[in-house]
Amino acid sequence: MDQPEPCTVRALAALTRQHPNTIREHLDGLVDDRLAVRIRAPVQGRGRPAWLYSAAPEVGSEPGGGEYAGLASALATQIARTTKEPRAESIEAGRMWGRDLIRRSRTAEVTGADVEGDDVTGADATGADVTGADVTGADVGESPEPGTREVPVSGATKSAAARSVRREVVDLLDRLGFAPSPDARAAVVKLRRCPLLEAAHKNPEVVCGVHLGVVRGALDELGADPEQTELTALEPFSEPGACRLDLLPRRATAR
Repeated sequence: MDQPEPCTVRALAALTRQHPNTIREHLDGLVDDRLAVRIRAPVQGRGRPAWLYSAAPEVGSEPGGGEYAGLASALATQIARTTKEPRAESIEAGRMWGRDLIRRSRTAEVTGADVEGDDVTGADATGADVTGADVTGADVGESPEPGTREVPVSGATKSAAARSVRREVVDLLDRLGFAPSPDARAAVVKLRRCPLLEAAHKNPEVVCGVHLGVVRGALDELGADPEQTELTALEPFSEPGACRLDLLPRRATAR
C-alpha cells in the first residue's frame, strides 16, 4: 500500500528480507482476496517478463502515483545507461533538488507567517532557539561597535543548532514520503518507506544517489557543517523494511 508503483517479488523480498517464495505465497493470497493486483512487466529483451504487484486501488494506491513512479524509473534507467558517473551525477541532481525544496519551504513559511515590524525573535537561520540571547554589537555582516566584544558560541549551542538542522531534514524526508524514524539526536534515521521502491531496486546507484543528494542539498541550504555533510551516508535496504541514513556518520562508513 505504501508503494506508488507496482513491484516485483524480488524488490519486495529485498525490502522485507524475506525469501522470494515466502513473499510470492503471501502475494498470491492477497491477489486471490482481491487486495492486490498482479500484472506483467513490460517486455525487455528475451525471456518472459516478471510479474508486478500493487495494492488494489480501493485499498490505498495513490491516484497518479504509478505514472510518476514510471517516469522516475525511466529517467533513472536512462541516466544509468548514458552517464559515465551515474552515482556522482545523481547525487548532484538530488543536491540541487534538496536545496530548492528547503528554499521553497522557507519561502512558504515566511509568506504565511505573521511578522510584525522587525520582531523576528524565536529562531535563527538554522532553526535553533535564540530567544532571550544577549546579542551585542551590530547586525549580521557588520563589525561590532568599538568597545564591544563578540560573545563566543558555546559547544552546547552549536550542538543544539546542528541537531535542529538534522530534525528539519527529517521533517523534509517525512513530507517526501520516506516515513523517517530518527533516534533521539536525529543522528541515525531509519527510512521505512521508499517512494520509488521498484526503481531503487532496479537502479539503486541512481535512485539512492538522488535521495542522498536531496539530504546533502538540504543540509547545505540549512547551513550545516560542509565537511560533515559530505560524510552523510545512506545504506539502502540495511535492515528489513528500512534503509539507514547516517546524518552523523563516522568517516569509515560514509558512502
